[in-house]
Amino acid sequence: MADVNRGDRPLSPHLQIYRPQITMVLSILHRITGVALTFSMILLVWWFFAGASSAADFETADAILTSPVGIIVLLSSAFGLTYHTFNGIRHLFWDAGFGYDLDTVTTTGWAVVFGAIAATVILLLIAVA
Repeated sequence: MADVNRGDRPLSPHLQIYRPQITMVLSILHRITGVALTFSMILLVWWFFAGASSAADFETADAILTSPVGIIVLLSSAFGLTYHTFNGIRHLFWDAGFGYDLDTVTTTGWAVVFGAIAATVILLLIAVA
């Protein structure tokens, strides 16, 4: 194979080269929320198993999940669920071939963010009521 002189250029582009754009940030956030939802589901299953096993186990699980840290985790999970759902719907439209022009991509990206925030607030209000 021929020896190619690459000079001082990097081997591949990386985050330090690109200016963050809405699509890049939302893509990264989509992956993060997907992984975080896995751990949230583990907590939910643990809570269900604790409720099915004994009153003492349920009190322990409930005390942890209703502590201040637990509430933050639950709110973050609610945001992650709503964001991941809305962004997944956006991706379904892309898979169907709609919404690829730059203005639509940016508009739907911000709609996903604000929609997820609004849906999380609504879920919080329903949970508190």
